[in-house]
Order: sequence, then C-alpha cells, then structure tokens
Amino acid sequence: MHNLRADAARLWDTLMTTAAIGGTAKGGICRLTLTENDRQVRAWLQKQTEALGCTVVRDDMGVMFARRPGKRSDVPPIAIGSHMDTQPTGGKFDGNLGVLAALEVLRTLHEAGYETYAPVELVNWTNEEGTRFTPPMLASGVFAGVFTRDWACGRADPEGVSFGSALEAIGERGEEACGAHPLSALFELHIEQGPILEAEGLDIGAVTGVQGMRWFEVTVTGQAAHTGATPMHLRRNALLGAARLVEKVEAIARAHAPLAVATVGSMRVSPNSPNVVPGEVFLTVDLRHPEAAVLEEMEREYVAALGAACDPLGLSVVSTRIWDQPPVVFDPQCVAAVRGAAEACGFKVRDMVSGAGHDAAYAARVAPTAMIFVPCRGGVSHNEAEFSSQEQCAAGAQVLLQAVLEYDRWLSEQG
Repeated sequence: MHNLRADAARLWDTLMTTAAIGGTAKGGICRLTLTENDRQVRAWLQKQTEALGCTVVRDDMGVMFARRPGKRSDVPPIAIGSHMDTQPTGGKFDGNLGVLAALEVLRTLHEAGYETYAPVELVNWTNEEGTRFTPPMLASGVFAGVFTRDWACGRADPEGVSFGSALEAIGERGEEACGAHPLSALFELHIEQGPILEAEGLDIGAVTGVQGMRWFEVTVTGQAAHTGATPMHLRRNALLGAARLVEKVEAIARAHAPLAVATVGSMRVSPNSPNVVPGEVFLTVDLRHPEAAVLEEMEREYVAALGAACDPLGLSVVSTRIWDQPPVVFDPQCVAAVRGAAEACGFKVRDMVSGAGHDAAYAARVAPTAMIFVPCRGGVSHNEAEFSSQEQCAAGAQVLLQAVLEYDRWLSEQG
C-alpha cells in the first residue's frame, strides 16, 4: 500500500479549477453556504466522484457522501473530507483542500484498482463556516446530535432566508436523516490556519484534539444624546462601555496565556451618527482554551467584566451564550494512524491541538476521528491571501491516503 501515490499536479489542478466557482478579484473565493456557487461546486463534485464509480447521496441537511465500495459492504465506511463553503473573502484552501484531497485519494485508489476492506467515503459537510447561517459547523452539529434539525433549518441569514428554505431552493436536501449514517472513522485534512508548522519547519500536524470555544452575543444599552448639548458627566455612552469591555476581554485571555485566546470580532453601533452619543452597541465575544476548567474560569471572569465595564457608566448589558463547544480529544487509534502515515512517508510531524473549530470536532462525538494539518503561509487564513504550496497540499493528501489505508488494515484485523 505504500506504493500508492497521490498525484500532486492533479490535486493542484482541482484546487485551482474549483476556486473559479465563486472566485474573487483578489484570488480568493466567496462561496457562501447554499448559494448558487455552492450548488455549482457540489454538482462538479458529484460528477467527479460518480466518474470513479462512487454512489453519491445527501442527507436532509445537504451533507454529501460519495461512497467507494470495499470488500465488506456491511462495515461502515471510513469517511474523508471537509467542507467547500467559504468566508465572504475566503481563500482557496480552507475546507476545499480537505474535500479535494479526499477526491484525490479516491482517484488514486480507483486508478490502482485497490480494494479496501471497508468502503471509503468522501464527505462534504454543509455550513462549516457559519458565515451565512450561524453557528458554524451546523450540519455536523446535527449529525452529532448537538442541534436538532428543526432548530438548524430555522436559522436565518441576514436577509431573513432560513437554512431550510435555502437548502430546498438549490435542490440539495436529501432523504436520509442527518446522523443516520454510521461511520467507522473520519479523517479530515485541513490547512493549519496558524503559524506553528511553518515556524518550526514541519510538514504535518497530527491533530490530537480541538480547543474548547464559547461564543456570546452582547448588547450594551445607554442613551442616545446630542454630542454638543450633552455634558460629559451626564452621558450614558454605550460605545464607551463596549470599549472597556473589549479591553477586559483582551485582559482575560492574557491572564490565561499562553493557551487562551479571546476576541471581540464584530460590533454594531447605534445610531452610528457623528453627532449622536451612541445609545446601543451590539458585539460578539469569542473565548477559547483547550482545557475545560480554564475555559469555565474565563467565562466567570467575562461575566464579572460585563458589570465592571458597564455599571459605573450607568449602562445596562445583556449577554447570551450562543455556542458552547467543549474541548475535544480525538481517537488515539486514528491519531496514531496519522502520525504513523506521516513518518512512513518521511515527513516531519508533530502532535498539536487545533485552535480553530472543524466539523471533525462534532463528528468525534459519534465516530473515531482525527485531523491532519499542513502549513499555510504566515498562518494566514479566512483571507484571500491564504496559501499552501502544491508540495504541502500533496504531502497532506499522501498522509491522508496512507492513514486511511492503515486504519482500513486495522479494521480488517479486528474483523
């Protein structure tokens, strides 16, 4: 099985070909979930997998599964893949590499006539990014039982279009109930989205888990007033309270360094006029840490910071936790398969924890799971400048191929 080689040039060609679907002027991709661009790339993917003899099905959250048969049809498939939706100004590699490397694995097995013990299945998850419909990893969350399908389908985009209606509109709703699709394992290849592998001169990250994440929506309310006629000591400036809260969120992360991170990434000021004291501010808070106990302490400090920032200014503040993903530990057997595959291929590898969320984090609740990271230039992601080289992408695809074959061999030994 070590003679099977992924085709680096072919993989790169598929990355560049699909990047044209929703391609931006600056070389990135805008392919939001359940848009026409998303429909087009899904149709392209189905055509490519069916040409290899795969059977393609969708579940009722639009998740695509392309199955290549194995010797044992009664054994659940080994799934490989990621997502093809992007940020509004996303790059060519986030998510796309994982799906297209999975396609390359299927092509390599097909050309070699190699028959695996278990079926091998490409998966394309719906709405990983959470850009059009929040929260992120919506379909994999339903798959893992974290969200109900009714709740997920009721999520609306900024224009008021629901996930369910958008899914129907592009014809991507399948008959299979989301989650009723057993897997023997899942391997997801992804760019690191951080600078560690590049900084350390390494080829592959064997991802052992994903750090915990909590998101909050916050509304700070004061009183809108004329900037010229309202004395400073009589103002209830909601933006001032929000600014103080931003500083406190930053301080919380620094107090739990080096592993903690925290961000205020979105803010809307109302009425947003040059000569009106802001009366209301909406903002989001993102807290992350790989240890559940530390993340819990960070939230306690955050809750205390709400009052500390706003009470002295006479402001009211409401915070709602909208997402809670506990830290995830991936399956040791799957991680060992990744690590062993990288070493067998001669790549420099290290264990690491993912700082970003991925569909694999939810899938890990219902199936043995691991991830493979490859470097990306400067650690830049969610950006049109995002880049991994042809050689780096090919290395990831080769490790994915070898890890699947290694895990398949282990499954056959278990009978």
